[in-house]
Amino acid sequence: MSNLLEKLKKSGSIKDTLLLSESKFFNIKDTIPTNIPIINIALSGSMKGGLSSGLTFIAGESKNFKSLLGLMLVKAYLNKYEDAICLFYDSEFGITPEYIQTNGIDTNRVLHIPIEHLEQLKFDISKRLESIDRDDRVIIFVDSVGNLASKKEVEDALDGKSVADMSRAKVMKSLWRIVTPHLTIKDIPCVAINHTYQTMEMYSKPIMSGGTGGMYSSNKVLFISKAQDKDKTSKELLGYDFTINIEKSRLVKEKSKFTFNVKFDGGINKWSGLLDLAIDAGLVVKPSQGWYSKVNQETGEIEDKKYREKETNNREFWKDIISNEKFNIFIEEKYQLSKKTKILDVEEDEVEWA
Repeated sequence: MSNLLEKLKKSGSIKDTLLLSESKFFNIKDTIPTNIPIINIALSGSMKGGLSSGLTFIAGESKNFKSLLGLMLVKAYLNKYEDAICLFYDSEFGITPEYIQTNGIDTNRVLHIPIEHLEQLKFDISKRLESIDRDDRVIIFVDSVGNLASKKEVEDALDGKSVADMSRAKVMKSLWRIVTPHLTIKDIPCVAINHTYQTMEMYSKPIMSGGTGGMYSSNKVLFISKAQDKDKTSKELLGYDFTINIEKSRLVKEKSKFTFNVKFDGGINKWSGLLDLAIDAGLVVKPSQGWYSKVNQETGEIEDKKYREKETNNREFWKDIISNEKFNIFIEEKYQLSKKTKILDVEEDEVEWA
């Protein structure tokens, strides 16, 4: 290190100042994989990836699996670290202790914090984040910011006023401005549930409620939509197909879509969403309509055994495919943002100066 670099490093007041090549904020980042491959891909562009620090929004209409997906991420974090705890900011009170326990989360490791308005969330989360060190294992879950009023809106209601509240978006933007640096510096993931609504344009599109503050501050914004999953013969509703639309991500190409299936009687299908990817990667083929066969990974020949789609939903079918590095490389190349994008790619002698 040059004398000037060393002098400037020591002369400031911020103790975490390091060379960029040595910075722990870029070189030492935690990744929390879930046990659902397609969810890991949606979060990171890789089956080996998962949730990372920073602000992640899960947004959508009512009953679109938002809170359950958030709980899945909380569970993955608590499973990875035995000493980890969850700060659960609750404005909807739809998730009961029994429900959390049923989904495999130890309620003794969840600090339940009821909130009534945005300012209360802002002040409380700021104080708690200030007390957390980088080595502390904490995940924050907010359910939900979409349903939170501002303090002014609450006070206006108590005073019998019906004027429009113009302060909510400003408070929301202030909240995330304060929170985001703490999440990054202290390597803390925060999962916030939010609502979406349709714009009034000629061709309407969903946007996230709460103004632009959340979009600017977040690392990921996942929009969730759903479609009915019916039995093809009886037309009985069996569950839903949920689609994750990547509205914003620092890791995954925006507008990518990932679908997973949830049955009423069986829960989430761990292997859903992978079949089309395996076909695109050349590891599975469709020898005839409605049938699938695996490709022998050593010889490249199509195996004789055929499977119906429902017969592919098991570990036996997928274990050799997901362990194949070729499959994960294919997925990363298809969905991950390039880490080596060159912007300054013009040789100096090529520039024609005026």
